[in-house]
Amino acid sequence: MKRELEKYQLVERSITKKFRKEIWNNFIRAIKEYELIQKNDKIAVCISGGKDSMLMAKLMQMLQRYSDIPFELVFLVMDPGYNEINRQKIESNASLLHIPIHIFETDIFDVANNADRYPCYLCAKMRRGYLYHQAEIMGCNKIALGHHFSDVIETTVIAMFYGSQLQAMIPKLHSTNFNGLELIRPMYCIHEESIIAWKRHNDLEFIQCACRFTENCTMCDNGGGGSKRQEVKMLIKQLRRENPNIEKSIFASLHKVHLDTFPGYKTKGKAHSFLDNY
Repeated sequence: MKRELEKYQLVERSITKKFRKEIWNNFIRAIKEYELIQKNDKIAVCISGGKDSMLMAKLMQMLQRYSDIPFELVFLVMDPGYNEINRQKIESNASLLHIPIHIFETDIFDVANNADRYPCYLCAKMRRGYLYHQAEIMGCNKIALGHHFSDVIETTVIAMFYGSQLQAMIPKLHSTNFNGLELIRPMYCIHEESIIAWKRHNDLEFIQCACRFTENCTMCDNGGGGSKRQEVKMLIKQLRRENPNIEKSIFASLHKVHLDTFPGYKTKGKAHSFLDNY
């Protein structure tokens, strides 16, 4: 009699079978091309509870199982002050997917939501700091975040349109505040539409928007409200109708920057002009 697979096994099979090209191969591509994992790494896989970080956790777990390179994983969940529904959803999804999470508590939402100015900026900064600190306590030398291909494209466009600068999101970087810790982005080459397709195929439901300001969209499928990121998402979607390869072109351009053609640039915090060496 054929044994019926459990839910987490069906999810894993979908990654290596149905979504092998779109998800698994692009995940492995990023790991290898950007040299994200080395022997004996101890990596804190940071899980927010959304579709991106949950898929990343499962990918990292599967890679550890199949890889010839030995490395350790800690599945880290920071609770910034989730409501009961969101907290329970994260825990139930982790159990469903057989991901052994470690949860630690913070009061980030209380602090950020009571700030007079820039609560979102403060929240993001505090989240990153707490994650680095906890990873350090647990003996990790790397933290993994679930930023994907679409995040890379959108961040680049947002920086240019609204930040007046050409600034990208790189696959890995050393922490400036936590010596010896490195941030890696294993989902760097995976498109968001592939993540959404994987989620829907497996009939999975993740938290979308856990912020106290926007708790009414907790179970939204792909929300974003009136944010600049959502505006850019819609713009890129429109451009894709005329040029289906628009995102690939933007992504490729980030790997082929011709500094000699720029009138100005910045490196290591210092601004330079083409006149410096004219």
